[in-house]
Amino acid sequence: MSKNIGFSSTSANRYSLALYELAKEANVLPQIEINVLLIINLIEKSNDFKNLIKDPTVNQNDLSNVIDKIFDYLKIENLLKNFTNFLVIKRRFFFVEQILNNFIEICSEKRGELKTEIKSAKNLSKDEINKIKDELSKHFTSKIKLNYKYDESLIGGLIVQVGSMMIDTSIKNKLQQIENKMIKV
Repeated sequence: MSKNIGFSSTSANRYSLALYELAKEANVLPQIEINVLLIINLIEKSNDFKNLIKDPTVNQNDLSNVIDKIFDYLKIENLLKNFTNFLVIKRRFFFVEQILNNFIEICSEKRGELKTEIKSAKNLSKDEINKIKDELSKHFTSKIKLNYKYDESLIGGLIVQVGSMMIDTSIKNKLQQIENKMIKV
């Protein structure tokens, strides 16, 4: 069996970091970041594009042509277009979503932002989300990059994850703890 089982997160990070360095060197980092978010959104919203990425039978030239047409239509920076064509040539385009998501994380880290996720049982307003973000910024003395999700399965409460630290005040979690105690008895 081969030692190289697949495309690792380390490999994705290398490609992402290379894109970051190229964009920074060319002074187009903000534009590339906006373009990358646009492409990630396209991948998430378009099943056709997602299927094109995952289809191993598509000819490299055809794939490059389709990507060029889509990227021309979206007015994607040439550097990013060339980078994705490089991924096609190296047969790594299958991992483009992972690479682009890692690129966004690298940009966030380089700006000193702290990755934070919040899940709540109640659908929070923009004001409530901003208030939580401001409080977390003060507490952690860092810029916060907040990813908010509404999760009705929580019944009540919040789950806050800042970096590797997690605070779970959800009713779902408390019920699970009670159930675990009852099983032990």
